[in-house]
Amino acid sequence: MDTPLRNVRPNIVQSIRAHGVKDLQAAAEHLGHHFLYANLAKAQSKQDVLELIAAQYTLPSHFGKNFDALYDCMTDMVHKSGAQTGFIVVLEHIPAHAKFDKEAREQLLDIFRDAADYWSDRKIPFRCFYSFSVARSPKGEEPIEVQSDEPMPTDKILDVSPMALRMSSPFNAGYWLAAA
Repeated sequence: MDTPLRNVRPNIVQSIRAHGVKDLQAAAEHLGHHFLYANLAKAQSKQDVLELIAAQYTLPSHFGKNFDALYDCMTDMVHKSGAQTGFIVVLEHIPAHAKFDKEAREQLLDIFRDAADYWSDRKIPFRCFYSFSVARSPKGEEPIEVQSDEPMPTDKILDVSPMALRMSSPFNAGYWLAAA
C-alpha cells in the first residue's frame, strides 16, 4: 500500500482542498495517528467555534473555551498523557463572515500552526487541514437551519469565499487567471 500523505510535510497547517475527509481519516488509521475532526459549519462566533471544537474533539470539561486553552489542550495536556504517534486534524467549514472575520480565522489557524511547531520539536507529525465556508440561502428563502443529526446541506454552502481563497491559497493560478 502506498504511504498516505507521503507528499505532505509532517508538521503543517494547510487547506484541505486536495484531500477528502474520508481519505484523511483512512490515512490516520493507516499511519496509527489520532484523527480529530470538527465541522464548524454551524458556528457564528468565536465562542461557537471553540464550543464546537471542544465538543467534537472531546476536550475535557475544564477547557476554558479560549484560544490559549485550546493550544494547551492540543499540546501540553496531550503530551503529558503519554507517548503520541501523530495527529491528523481537520477543521472543516471555518466560518468566513463578519462575526468570525479574517483576524479571528488567522488566530484560530495560528493556534494549530503553533501546535504543529510544538509537535515538530518533539518529532511527532501534526497535520492540520482546514476549509472555509460561507453559508448562503437562495433569494427569498430563510437562512438554512441545520439539525445536528442530519448531514450538512452542502449544496447551499460555497466552500470558499474569494477573500478566503486569496488568504488560504495565494498561489492558486486558476483563480487569478479566471479573475483576469
